[in-house]
Amino acid sequence: MATAAQIAKSKKRPKFSTRLVRRCWRCGRKRGYLREFELCRICFRELANKGDIPGIQKASW
Repeated sequence: MATAAQIAKSKKRPKFSTRLVRRCWRCGRKRGYLREFELCRICFRELANKGDIPGIQKASW
């Protein structure tokens, strides 16, 4: 989990656009980030399995 300082630093406007850091809104993780949901892969899976994300269901075939 990201520290408060890391989260605050990533919220500031970067000097260059390539330095932008996107973080999960639940845990602050920056790796494995899904832009469409603004979540990391771990939080996405937890919420999807609970059924909290509308339109997402586990694949089975």
